[in-house]
Amino acid sequence: MTGIRGNRTAPPVSGPPGTRGSGQLTRHPNGRVETYRGPNNTEARFHPDGRVRVVRANGMMITRSSAGVRTTVVERPGDRVIVTHGAGRGYVQRPFTVRNQTFVQRTYHVNNVARVRVYRPYAYRGGTLHAYAPAGYYSPVFYGWAHSRWRAPVYYSWGWAGSPWFGYYGGYFAPYPVYSSASLWLTDYLVAATLQEAYQERMAAAAAAQANVSFTNSASSGQTALTPDVKQAIANEVQWQLQMERAEAQNSLPASASNGLPLVLGDKKPHVFLVARSLDVINLTAGGQECAITEGDVLRLNRAPPQNADAANVMVIASKGQDCRTGSLVAVSLEDLMEMQNHMRETIDQGLEELRSKQGQGGLPALPAAASRAPVQAAFAAELPPPDQNVADELRRQAQQANQAEQEVVSQASAPGASAGPATVSLGQTTDQVAAILGAPTKVVDLGAKKIFVYKDMKIIFSDGRVSDVQ
Repeated sequence: MTGIRGNRTAPPVSGPPGTRGSGQLTRHPNGRVETYRGPNNTEARFHPDGRVRVVRANGMMITRSSAGVRTTVVERPGDRVIVTHGAGRGYVQRPFTVRNQTFVQRTYHVNNVARVRVYRPYAYRGGTLHAYAPAGYYSPVFYGWAHSRWRAPVYYSWGWAGSPWFGYYGGYFAPYPVYSSASLWLTDYLVAATLQEAYQERMAAAAAAQANVSFTNSASSGQTALTPDVKQAIANEVQWQLQMERAEAQNSLPASASNGLPLVLGDKKPHVFLVARSLDVINLTAGGQECAITEGDVLRLNRAPPQNADAANVMVIASKGQDCRTGSLVAVSLEDLMEMQNHMRETIDQGLEELRSKQGQGGLPALPAAASRAPVQAAFAAELPPPDQNVADELRRQAQQANQAEQEVVSQASAPGASAGPATVSLGQTTDQVAAILGAPTKVVDLGAKKIFVYKDMKIIFSDGRVSDVQ
């Protein structure tokens, strides 16, 4: 795990480099290309339906989730990293140092607006995890007000009724009818902001692809609504994050777990994560097959990951889709979980500022006098380097270069001269997939939940219809 967002090395693709039209291929059991390695260390992996999964070319790492979301990462001199999502969203990242403390600054570009966020790096297993560092902290009285129950229930109108994103996700998300605390208000703010951003990304991706995609209220059909228990679990996590930020404000430094991980990953307590970006993860409940989690899905980490682990096993406790279903146990990289938590904290901070600026309006209770002052800057804020200039143009150029690289590699992989490597049997494949690769077995031993395919020089053992061992 390298730890820089998206800067993960793709699994190596077997086979020697070749020339255009003569690269090395492996294929899925259905005959479609699975992996390709071509000239200049060009590599690619494909989903079973033929869609691109990973491309490495021209110094770029391009990944596409099964939901079609593309992320491109490029490293530049000076430890600068450029990450794009879709046609022009993303950020430029670079390190800076204040009083011998290293930080990372990201200049984001979202909805034609540039904004800066700061993160603290945590060295872990030869890589780095980045934890959000607020640029300012509120008074302890304000955090106490945000954490406590309000004196009277609050009826609040968000004004989302006519918004396309709200109709699109209407079967999944509905705001509370009344609010008894800031944590519940912040929960709806957090979920709504995440889904709104997801909808805008879908629209931008469709426009970039010149696709005739319709986003209508009918899309909400079939979605399973967030349950009260899940929303309360998110609200509890919001409260924990408010407590953590209040402690940081008093100590000037975030707390770390004993194993060196950020506290949310290593304090051995359950935590809830709201998915902020579509990801393909390993579904442990389904025998190690991949499945997709998408924006607004909710995950629960019941215990800290094992020491030196790259990933954690988390439970899907809310899902909009039919892929990683509610109740599935999935493996998610620590880096991705950290980015989810960063997104939650960043969005909660935005919500806190909105609460402060709108206190006493629209039904929101007024703040105590001691809680109404503006945030006090963090120690590093006065020495922040200026935001990266022309970030929008830089992200746009990278997206264009990714388009070209992706098209070239797909063309190479589909060229007639590309040679196929040997088909392989792997854990989790079905009986039909194995038969498609090796042909019909000479004998089948059927023991109910356990089945054995006997071939001339090997035995394939299936448990519950999937490969569990090869002898």
